[in-house]
Amino acid sequence: MDFRADQTGAGAGHGISFNEAFRVWLRVACLSFGGPAGQIAVMHRILVEEKKWISEGRFLHALNYCMLLPGPEAQQLATYVGWLMHRTAGGLMAGGLFILPGIIAIMGLSYIYAAFGNVSFVEALFFGLKAAVLAIVVEAVVRVGKRALKNRIMIALAAAAFVAIFFFAVPFPIIIIAAGLIGYAGARSGRPEFAPAGHGHAGGAAIDSMLGEAVPDHVRPDTARAIRVGALWLALWLVPVIALLIAFGQANVFSQIALFFSKMALVTFGGAYAVLAYVAQQAVEHYHWLKPHEMLDGLGMAETTPGPLIMVLQFVGFMAAYRDPSGLSPMLAATLGGLLATWVTFTPCFLWIFVGAPYIERLRGNAGLAGALGAITAAVVGVILNLSIWFALHILFRETVPVHAFPLNFDMPVLRSVDVPALVLAIAAATAIFRFKLGMLTVLAGSCAAGVALRMAGVI
Repeated sequence: MDFRADQTGAGAGHGISFNEAFRVWLRVACLSFGGPAGQIAVMHRILVEEKKWISEGRFLHALNYCMLLPGPEAQQLATYVGWLMHRTAGGLMAGGLFILPGIIAIMGLSYIYAAFGNVSFVEALFFGLKAAVLAIVVEAVVRVGKRALKNRIMIALAAAAFVAIFFFAVPFPIIIIAAGLIGYAGARSGRPEFAPAGHGHAGGAAIDSMLGEAVPDHVRPDTARAIRVGALWLALWLVPVIALLIAFGQANVFSQIALFFSKMALVTFGGAYAVLAYVAQQAVEHYHWLKPHEMLDGLGMAETTPGPLIMVLQFVGFMAAYRDPSGLSPMLAATLGGLLATWVTFTPCFLWIFVGAPYIERLRGNAGLAGALGAITAAVVGVILNLSIWFALHILFRETVPVHAFPLNFDMPVLRSVDVPALVLAIAAATAIFRFKLGMLTVLAGSCAAGVALRMAGVI
């Protein structure tokens, strides 16, 4: 595994020094608000349009691969481009900086939440925050849908994914695998609905110029190197998990956190929105780590801080250990639980990039891969729609009734339990986003202020 990184940039062939790249990646990290779409847009604007480090075609090719991976695609895209530029050290820097501000921010907010979450002022803030989060998730459905659902086949895939996961509780990985196989087969058979969009040209981009003639050694596929790299990152990921299981057994909260979030690292296709419904159901209903409204509070924290939305898993791990500190002080246990969840969530992201990226570079322009990506993205739209409805049920209604009539398996709202103030706030937040095109942070701040005002007026 090669950790070398040319400090001047001359040896790398693109003239971009490691120090300059550090400053740019730090800037990207600090601006990475707004979920994966916003984060990818920031990277595209800075790396493709402003700095011209990478071409549109190579940027989209890397993004396509990251979209097929479990985990946060924006963080993995940063790792991929950093690796192209400055080898493993560049990938570690770009991917690590991308999540560092979020780790710090979520940890700080989690301390405040654990200490003061029951105070009326804080409760009012999060009451407003959840209404805004619902509007943001709905907007994500619309945004991703416009990009992914270009024809009737893709619309049908999205609808089938929604029906499968919402009404029949079909496991998320099965939906993703099925969509990928359909997309791959459709593309290989020449169906125009699965044809990839054009990827553009290099246009003098630094990385493309570097890779144009003599391909650097670290970009070439090498099976022996891939085995060494894979073994190292698997050990970094799984040795702590195995050590916790041996030391404390499966019933211990830290072992449960390590196991559960390691599983999530394998199935979080499509980013946080696509998997949060499953995470929320397991954390709330199976492990009893959080209540439904606390899960929504955690997503609100992730929405208001830089970095991937999947950072909400740090909050879940924090609260799980805070509630069951295993003999430690609650805050110390919570800190360790949050960091453990983060470690087993993001360590695999580096594994996927450092092992797979050289082979994916060889597959640029592969129609089957692009077809699988398009179908998976369409299915993810249906899964995000499921998430938005799950959120709506728990925000807008105080009671739901489970329906278990084979093969149906879903929650039905009790209409008389509608929470009118929450409904009004959610409609106001949606109006601000869709009608007046206000920014996410503006909507979140306004919703929080409205929540406090409603509490002071005695409405909630």
